[in-house]
Amino acid sequence: MRIDKWLWAARFYKTRSLASEDIDKGRIEVNGQTAKPSREVKPGDTVQVRQGAVQRTVVIAGLSAQRGPAPVAQLLYQETAYSIEQRAKQALQQRYAREPALSQEQGRPTKRDRRDLEQARHGWDERWSASVDK
Repeated sequence: MRIDKWLWAARFYKTRSLASEDIDKGRIEVNGQTAKPSREVKPGDTVQVRQGAVQRTVVIAGLSAQRGPAPVAQLLYQETAYSIEQRAKQALQQRYAREPALSQEQGRPTKRDRRDLEQARHGWDERWSASVDK
């Protein structure tokens, strides 16, 4: 069976054309080698799938020529323990990662920053005067 058809049937991709695009971009490896969409796979092959920041390593357990429901599609592969552990670590790291907007020091002020500036500006005019009292 072709790797692009298998990825589609196993529900890694919504369409075969999306699977073929990622295969052409080198995001799919079969048994440690970059694959082509026409690469034949069989049960027991190891497939590495990279979708965005998520990297999965699965072993093909079965083949299916048609796309079925998700519970049936999950029977077509078994994810390796190392892959599950790495995905859990990555999810935990993203969870505790600092919000990117908080690290921004320059640029357009946020709504909260703007309100603070307006409050400070308004309060400054009332409390202090740069004019000379006569």
